Amino acid sequence: MKAKDIMTREVITVTPEENVETVAGILARNRISGVPVVDSAGRLVGVVTENDLIVRAKNLHIPFYITLFDSIVFLENPRRFNRELKKFTASRVEQIMTNQVVTVDEETPVAEIASIMTEKAINRVPVMRDGRLVGIVTRNDIVRSLVK
Repeated sequence: MKAKDIMTREVITVTPEENVETVAGILARNRISGVPVVDSAGRLVGVVTENDLIVRAKNLHIPFYITLFDSIVFLENPRRFNRELKKFTASRVEQIMTNQVVTVDEETPVAEIASIMTEKAINRVPVMRDGRLVGIVTRNDIVRSLVK
């Protein structure tokens, strides 16, 4: 079995200019953990994943608070958090994406793709033909192929 036999052909993509909030929404709505990033010419330039978002978000300082009579009382000024949150959600994909993307072609055997995923600790591999993105193989695609 090869990549072309199990890949998802209708790939959800984003552009480097998209903001982080939009991408987070795309991932959540589609119940996926990452998307390829393509430029205006349709060339693959990166991948952005939930992990990229989490790594970026971990630096957000959430202000301490207490609950008192069904109200929230901040123990420090929440303005800093609001500023950081606005800055984070206004960030662009190109600032957080992974640039060096491991890819395969349509003829790559599924066993080889599985090896790549485990060795590189990645969850998805874009499938390319003549420099163009034509599909994506995820760990889930490989698992589903085992029961076909």
